[in-house]
Amino acid sequence: MGRNKTPGLYLRGGVWHIDKQIRGIRVCESTGESRIARAEEYLAKKTEEIRQAAVYGVRPKRAFRLAATKYLNENQQQRRIADTALHLKQLDPYIGHLPIESIHMGTLQAFIEARRSQRIKTKSINLALGVVRHILNVAASEWLDCNNLTWLHSPPKIKLLPVSDARKPYPLSWEEQTRLFQELPPHLARMALFKVNTGTRDKEVCFLRWEWEVAVPELNTSVFIIPQERVKNGEDRLVILNRIAKSVIEEMRGKHPEYVFTFRGSPITKMNNSGWKSARSRTGLSSVRVHDLKHTFGRRLRAAGVSYEDRQDLLGHKSERITTHYSAAELRGLLDAANSVCEENSRKSPALQILKQKAATSDLVTA
Repeated sequence: MGRNKTPGLYLRGGVWHIDKQIRGIRVCESTGESRIARAEEYLAKKTEEIRQAAVYGVRPKRAFRLAATKYLNENQQQRRIADTALHLKQLDPYIGHLPIESIHMGTLQAFIEARRSQRIKTKSINLALGVVRHILNVAASEWLDCNNLTWLHSPPKIKLLPVSDARKPYPLSWEEQTRLFQELPPHLARMALFKVNTGTRDKEVCFLRWEWEVAVPELNTSVFIIPQERVKNGEDRLVILNRIAKSVIEEMRGKHPEYVFTFRGSPITKMNNSGWKSARSRTGLSSVRVHDLKHTFGRRLRAAGVSYEDRQDLLGHKSERITTHYSAAELRGLLDAANSVCEENSRKSPALQILKQKAATSDLVTA
């Protein structure tokens, strides 16, 4: 006679599955086993876990990999979920198999050392550690199982590493700006000049669209409102055009129906390309990054005595103020602040003159 299988197990697709009431809890899941004996062992273990949780409040062992998967599945709408998934993929070989209660700075040390040996910056390592810390906090405060127990009793203290390798900002002097822009290809020179006069980020400049332009007839100008899904901090971004930024916009008007800045009819995906790197190398400014143009704008605003609140808004930093719902009077104040960092007598601006000379002799910008 054949042996009797344990009630609650059934075979589907060559794999044994559970469908059984255990202490009032219905369990429906795959055992992942094709052999009945192994499936029965799995069911027995599951039954004991439920008993321990119901009687003694003992939480079942759950691997960090399971917690990571649950978090990704539940947060697909997050703007940076792809970055989170990449961090978790890098972490998985080191802690994916460990129970979540075994995750702490000690078990994370192998990951930290491996990333350091790969010359990964501390800031990037901290981003991954922050993901681990957040998932464990959620597991201890929000995720409840069928026994009304959180996945984790209490979260461990995951400390971020002290950042000592962060590169300091390098605001450009007027003379350095002129030298650098003179060496840039015309399409990059326009973008750089716009960036250093608006404090916009690389992606905000590269994919700036005409449909985001909003006329402000009271001030005889316009602004750009970049939608939140295109902004790093997740808030709509108001871009004020000072005299020089406005002159760049007017020069680009009509050259492309969709994007403000293009090269041979297509948007530029990033400013930190070979043209940028070659230009800064030729001018002896090899350490200058594209993001330093934003720092330059911020430093000049501060030097001009612009208030902290107005600097926050002009730079697109997250604040409590609703930056896309200003009155004309408030916009005038921001416009005056932005104009305070234009070079004296902007019509004779060296950078602007360089840009116009290149435009007159270049055929790189397509209509």
